[in-house]
Amino acid sequence: MKKLSKLIAIFLIMLSVLPFTSCSKDKKVTLNVYNWGDYIDESVISEFENKYGIKVNYETFATNEDMYVKIKAGGTAFDVAIPSDYMISKMIKEGMLEKIDFSNVPNYKFIDERFKGLDFDPNNEYSVPYMWGVVGIVYNKKMVSDPVDSWDILWNEKYKKQILMLDSQRESIGVALQKLGYSLNTTDKDKLEQAKEELIKQKPLVLAYVGDEIKDKMISGEAALAIAWAGDAVFMKQQNPDLEFAVPKEGSNLFVDCMVIPKTSKHKKEAEMFINFMCETEIAKKNTEYIGYSTPHKEAYKLLDEETRNDKTAYPDEDVLSRCEVYKDLSDMLKEYDRIWTEVKAAK
Repeated sequence: MKKLSKLIAIFLIMLSVLPFTSCSKDKKVTLNVYNWGDYIDESVISEFENKYGIKVNYETFATNEDMYVKIKAGGTAFDVAIPSDYMISKMIKEGMLEKIDFSNVPNYKFIDERFKGLDFDPNNEYSVPYMWGVVGIVYNKKMVSDPVDSWDILWNEKYKKQILMLDSQRESIGVALQKLGYSLNTTDKDKLEQAKEELIKQKPLVLAYVGDEIKDKMISGEAALAIAWAGDAVFMKQQNPDLEFAVPKEGSNLFVDCMVIPKTSKHKKEAEMFINFMCETEIAKKNTEYIGYSTPHKEAYKLLDEETRNDKTAYPDEDVLSRCEVYKDLSDMLKEYDRIWTEVKAAK
């Protein structure tokens, strides 16, 4: 009986330990994903969680600079982030990104070749293109009587307090530079000073310097003109048929936003699973249709309806793209851009 009691006791101890051991082994991985606001169909996140049993902690940022500072600080171990071209270049130089194991991202084959081998990641080692587009002017046809074909219109006294500018140094300084006929990647201090003076001169005409709020303000008719990313313009035009979009003749910014894996990642393999999932044809199509930005995914593009494929806001003609520039990492010169933007915002 004593032996039997001892065996029963051992069996009961094993039963009590096994569930605990099993739970600890099956503990769910949590992926920390960092993306722009309003830049994903959030049902896609649930689909990924259900398919792989991986929880996603999803956070958003407003600018590349905000994203960079938070990842650099290291407070959160982000596994996937979606910065833009020039910021990817900066993060690579500073050793902030992991090289991607593309054997875990077979859907990379669906990315259009024109978005591979670009200057910010020439050997296609650190990034997978997610969306692309151009910057231009969204305007209300009922409120604007002049042709919208130049950045000059954002300095037109007629539209005083009806102009929205982006609260982003690269975009707004870039607009002023291109208005003056300069590259938006210039490091010439004299040219940057001229751009600063242009922005200070414009300031009394500006209703507000904003971010995502541009969409609501333009849709509701609170302003006549605004700098906007093409994908946001697609959404705004859908909500208000009085709105139109134009890329100025002086040129503009062509951007590519990509998925990357920060060095902070604790789950690199699962991060690659997430990136590969985002490159599934149906998932890429769903995201494109939801957010309105332009997809670099060849097969997803083919599945879009004809009206979307022919929308010149989302998919501009080559003559428009040929006068656009991709932002470059300006390294130490960014301090000059910071100074200029601070002085513009502080100007009376």
